[in-house]
Amino acid sequence: MIELFPDRDPINFGDLPAEINALLQQGVAAYRQDHARADGLFREALAAAPGELPIYFCLYKIHTYQGNLDEAQAVAESGLREAARQAGWDADWRRWRPEQNLPEGAGRFALYTLKALGFIHLRRNEPECTEEILAALRQLDPTGAVGWTVIEALAQGIA
Repeated sequence: MIELFPDRDPINFGDLPAEINALLQQGVAAYRQDHARADGLFREALAAAPGELPIYFCLYKIHTYQGNLDEAQAVAESGLREAARQAGWDADWRRWRPEQNLPEGAGRFALYTLKALGFIHLRRNEPECTEEILAALRQLDPTGAVGWTVIEALAQGIA
């Protein structure tokens, strides 16, 4: 593997094609000083490989950090649909049913992204949407493995 940034460890995005991983690593590095460049690199990766879930994560994270909540929500919803498709789940998270074991892979990404959507709605001051998502996550991930309890605590602190 070519080291793109010898001054820091690369982020482990999982098993990705090398060119997609390189774009994500470059985007992460660019984000520190050039948000638009980071966005462009992540979107280039998404256009090349729309089935690679970590790309959605990168995009919705940077837009959430920047306060671009409309864009963060749109990307998270797209990533959620793709993860649900890959997991063999309904495109509408309201129809998901708890599984005996917490899913891995695309299913876990879907739950994690649903949590992110809860946070985005919280930041948008949409408590009803936040609570609807948290209620679903209480059923789908009762142990809080994807970290939704943090969002719940934040929501309770705001209420």
